[in-house]
Amino acid sequence: MPTLVNYSGDDEIYSGGSFYTNPSDLGRLYSIVSNVDVYSPACKRARISTPFLFESSGFEQNKRPSIEVLPDECLFEIFRRVPEGKERSSCASVSKKWLMLLSSIRRSEFCYSNPVAEEEKETAAPVCNDVEMVSCEDNGEVESDGYLTRSLEGKKATDMRLAAIAVGTSSRGGLGKLLIRGSNSVRGVTNRGLSAIARGCPSLRALSLWNVPFVGDEGLFEIAKECHLLEKLDLANCPSISNKGLIAIAENCPNLSSLNIESCSKIGNEGLQAIGKLCPRLYSISIKDCPLLGDHGVSSLLSSASSVLTRVKLQGLNITDFSLAVIGHYGKAVTNLSLSVLQHVSERGFWVMGNAQGLQKLMSLTITSCRGITDVSLEAIAKGSLNLKQMCLRKCCFVSDNGLIAFAKAAGSLESLQLEECNRITQSGIVGALSNCGTKLKALSLVKCMGIKDMSLGMPVPSPCSYLRYLSIRNCPGFGSASLAVVGKLCPQLQHVDLSGLCGITDSGILPLLESCEAGLVKVNLSGCMSLTDEVVSALARLHGGTLELLNLDGCRKITDASLVAIAENCLFLSDLDLSKCAVTDSGIAVMSSAEQLNLQVLSLSGCSEVSNKSLPCLKKMGRTLVGLNLQNCSSISSSTVELLVESLWRCDILS
Repeated sequence: MPTLVNYSGDDEIYSGGSFYTNPSDLGRLYSIVSNVDVYSPACKRARISTPFLFESSGFEQNKRPSIEVLPDECLFEIFRRVPEGKERSSCASVSKKWLMLLSSIRRSEFCYSNPVAEEEKETAAPVCNDVEMVSCEDNGEVESDGYLTRSLEGKKATDMRLAAIAVGTSSRGGLGKLLIRGSNSVRGVTNRGLSAIARGCPSLRALSLWNVPFVGDEGLFEIAKECHLLEKLDLANCPSISNKGLIAIAENCPNLSSLNIESCSKIGNEGLQAIGKLCPRLYSISIKDCPLLGDHGVSSLLSSASSVLTRVKLQGLNITDFSLAVIGHYGKAVTNLSLSVLQHVSERGFWVMGNAQGLQKLMSLTITSCRGITDVSLEAIAKGSLNLKQMCLRKCCFVSDNGLIAFAKAAGSLESLQLEECNRITQSGIVGALSNCGTKLKALSLVKCMGIKDMSLGMPVPSPCSYLRYLSIRNCPGFGSASLAVVGKLCPQLQHVDLSGLCGITDSGILPLLESCEAGLVKVNLSGCMSLTDEVVSALARLHGGTLELLNLDGCRKITDASLVAIAENCLFLSDLDLSKCAVTDSGIAVMSSAEQLNLQVLSLSGCSEVSNKSLPCLKKMGRTLVGLNLQNCSSISSSTVELLVESLWRCDILS
């Protein structure tokens, strides 16, 4: 009080002389005071940190709020004493400066007068003009395994939004999972934004960074320093993150269990070595297109984490046979293994991996574009992986029929076999594999295998593969009616058939397959089979109408209303029907709508030009069960009809 009472006004109100540079202004103020006769009791004089500016038209105060001139140190001491929840969020709503300052305060630096304050759950308030702090239910934040999840994509990914997330979620226990996909081109995510998350969300367990070029080691340093509970880290296209950031994570986050690294040009062997030595709970590792990673880092990681590492994916790395030998020897716990585009690995590397006998628990193996996969190495892998259940080979150009048959004989536990663009595989190899695969094979998938030619076998058909339930042959132009008839005899227990893109098959080829399926087909995909007619659909409905649930006839231009009549009469459980670009008309739609036993949930009429506005009542009637209706490219259906359908079928998702 003495200071205020004796205040002279020269040290803070206006430093450097008088208020008035013009003597006439001083006279104006005196004239005002002389006409005022008011008694006022003594009160505390307001301290004004910004001067009054007097103009010829009067005087007005500088618009800058006086609170803004407080130094950050003072605001820091104030903010760290603000209660958590709505009060703190309200402070963050004042300005971007306050928001960023609040987000820079570590959780351990806040002063809690009430111990229960940390457990209060308050709804946050709006922040600034382009950032909102809202409750998780209002902006895509959901409770996921006991913690909050937040995702930012594209232009929404900025430091300001990350700061708002850090402040707004702190009263709810903090963020648990953060995904950043891309970055704002002008105000992209930087180390400052990631630091705000680290300081405000020490409970973070999962962090995913994709295409964030301005986030570097400093951001990961903060995450490692504050978020010791981190379990999953996903880095993709982060050119500024190096070994230093990864080493910091390894040293401070012992709970790390899953690590994905893709196209990070500065991450090399040292970072991977630290992860292997200091993260004892690591069970999943995925590394793709990292040019600095080689045998030293991969082998060190695999040998250090051999007891718990169960999932391994390596793609586009400069590793050699040595790394695969380490996998074969130390991969005793590995159950899922994916190897892609390993150009420096030879046949010897895969052969050693199989013969090392260390992959006894391996259940799923995917190999893509690896020149080292040959008939010899493929057989060795089968013999060394006795529990292998799923095998996928993509673009393995040196695997032939002999290798496939030898693999099928040795892999006694195999349940699923998928071949994509393996062009040395022919019809003989497929038939040989089916007849030698044992009793456990349930699924076979062939995609773009150009080596398969439609020819009759000169040998008698071998014993059937009675356990196969799923058959997918897609976009294999050489696979025709004769091949399909042979496969039909080999697989009498099929339930799921996908023949999409086989434009060469005809009714004579697929009818034997339909007749030989004893268990009853459940899902059938014939999209792109342009030569099929109503005879096939009628036979399918007659023979398997009691089990059929999904039928895709997209692009089968010879399918007419006759097929819809057969479907309406025989298919009791059909829920998904695709008639896109078929030759159906309003009459066929009317027949289906009148079938009381038909309860379609999804119907696609895309490109059906013969279906017109006349089908409106029928579609409305079918709408009692429909949840999805596709009317795209239906030139005879007007927009007004679509609007009526949208109004009537409010629970149905309509595409037009």
